[in-house]
Amino acid sequence: MFFRQAGVYHTNYVADRALFPVAADRWIIGMLLAFGVAAPFLFSSLYLSSYLLPWLVWTAGALGLNLILGWAGQFHLGYAAIMGIGAYATVHANRFGVPWEFSIVIGGVSAAVIGSCFAFAALRVKGLYLALSTLALQFVMDWTISHVPAISGGTQATLQAPDIRVLGQPIVSDAGLYYVALVWCVLVTLFMLNLRRTALGRALVAVREKDFAAAVIGVNSFYFKLVAFSASSFIGGVSGAILIGTFYHAVTPEQFSVDVSIQVLAMVIVGGLGSIIGSYFGAAFILLMPGVMNSFISWGAARFGVSLSIEALAHLPQALYGALIISFLLVEPLGLGKIYKNVRDYLLVWPFGYVKK
Repeated sequence: MFFRQAGVYHTNYVADRALFPVAADRWIIGMLLAFGVAAPFLFSSLYLSSYLLPWLVWTAGALGLNLILGWAGQFHLGYAAIMGIGAYATVHANRFGVPWEFSIVIGGVSAAVIGSCFAFAALRVKGLYLALSTLALQFVMDWTISHVPAISGGTQATLQAPDIRVLGQPIVSDAGLYYVALVWCVLVTLFMLNLRRTALGRALVAVREKDFAAAVIGVNSFYFKLVAFSASSFIGGVSGAILIGTFYHAVTPEQFSVDVSIQVLAMVIVGGLGSIIGSYFGAAFILLMPGVMNSFISWGAARFGVSLSIEALAHLPQALYGALIISFLLVEPLGLGKIYKNVRDYLLVWPFGYVKK
């Protein structure tokens, strides 16, 4: 098999702490990057703009939520509000003449500031109380965005997003917008990959496991929780801005409602807490699987001559989709990322007998 550790010599700490010490992992990453760059030449504009582009943006958002949920162990049920803050701040800054590159930074900083302000109050509590506190952030921001005309224009208003301009050049093609989303997703992924190797990442894991035990060894749990909220909010704010600029092209309050917060939370949980590859799997599963199930049910009904009512066609895919989520979590409660890790760990030592339980 191609997963082998031959040629990996643990002779110094620098080499041992490399991101991908196994050659097979480097080849897989290289092929995936090449596939991502070549995707506009391999797929039609419909698939590119309807499936791949939103998948990349939502993956970046799921990674941001995974930072606070999977790494720091803090519940957050208002992540869609954070993304909405970044989206509205970016659109308004861009409409005032700020270049797009600086506008998304303004959106990310605005989301980080507001998210940190709520974190000061939310982090005084734990568990379900923290979840309710962040849910309150969602409701407060929903009401504020909807009822302050200076922000959204009103409850039924749609705020048109200006075209994305990179270095003054407008990005209007589907391929160009896809590359914007791809670059942002790769940057967030690199940040998360390196985070777990730093002192900050280890401190966040210590806080997640037992915050008062971390305090005993000198880790300021409140400080690192606040840093996690700020960094996560920044990633969410920029992701919301890029989602509007590349996919929706207009922003409304309904795009960042509490349902969206639950959807992003489902991406993280299904993919796996603290798993980077799991965020990719979770985002793909939550976004793409409903459409796949719908097409599969329709094809099966036509193939076997089964007559299904319109109501059954509308609800049966959702029921099977929910059953599929439960099945995955029953097989591996730690998510799709853990299933991938189990397969990879098996291939690393196959076919030796001691891998059998």
